[in-house]
This record gives sequence, C-alpha cells and structure tokens, in this order.
Amino acid sequence: MGEIVNLNRVRKERAKTEAKATATANRAAHGRSKAERTRAEAERERAARLLDGSKLED
Repeated sequence: MGEIVNLNRVRKERAKTEAKATATANRAAHGRSKAERTRAEAERERAARLLDGSKLED
C-alpha cells in the first residue's frame, strides 16, 4: 500500500512556506524602499549644499 498523506499537515506546511516567502519578499521590498529613501535624502542634501555653495564632502 502507499503512504498515507495527512492533508491538514500538507496544508499547514504549505501555508508556513507561503508565509515565509511573503515575509521574505516584504523584507526585501522594505529594505529596497528604505535604501531608496536614504539615497534620495543624500541627493537632496548634496543638491542643497551645491546651491548654497558649500564645500562637498563625499
């Protein structure tokens, strides 16, 4: 005879896997948007220093 499959167990494992994948994707998206915000802020500060005639330090 074949292996007995517990469908509830399979569903729970699938739900856990999907939840982990979603969490990973959300963390990646959050990190990317945070990096983009940080980069945009640095660009704004640099532009402001250029307009003020301040010395640029990178």
